[in-house]
Amino acid sequence: MDTTHKIIVAEFTTLDGVIEDPDGTWGAACGGWAMRQGPQVFAGDKFHLGPIMDDGALLFGRGTWQAFAQRWPLRTGAFADAMNAARKYVASTTLADTSAWANSVVLDGDLPDAIQRARQDQDIALIGSPGLAHQLAAAGLVDEYRLLVLPTVVGTGVRLFADEQEADLRLISSDVVDSGVLLRYDVVRGASPAPGR
Repeated sequence: MDTTHKIIVAEFTTLDGVIEDPDGTWGAACGGWAMRQGPQVFAGDKFHLGPIMDDGALLFGRGTWQAFAQRWPLRTGAFADAMNAARKYVASTTLADTSAWANSVVLDGDLPDAIQRARQDQDIALIGSPGLAHQLAAAGLVDEYRLLVLPTVVGTGVRLFADEQEADLRLISSDVVDSGVLLRYDVVRGASPAPGR
């Protein structure tokens, strides 16, 4: 596996690990939980993805891409300009037209293979897209997690780590960001199983 370039998963999360529908877009039962901290929680480059937007690529599932494609082309400012100018990949077998958001292309073929090819020349950051985050983790493709943990508990919803999924992580950094904490973790490859396994 090429480890020169990283695949990074960037997610808003509750204290109990829920990443589903932080802004309420999808109408999930738990949706909108991040908005409890105010709309500024979504403003700016909270995940420190600037260099990736400049020189790498962003990755989305179809649903997240479509939601973002309705919003971001209408926004202005330095961060919006960077988002709109960034190279964007969409993991979808049904999306045919990506003209709604500049510099977007659908990944062709088998998803793990397509992502491996795409990451040969650049870092890639997955934003949101819980189902795709689970797929990447199950395929062993995640190199780093950037988690903006907000001080709320919702008790239900899709969590970052699926049932029975295991991972060994190493903390890179922790920074207070508005009302939350941005935690960056490297995924540790080949870690020894915990005692008793």
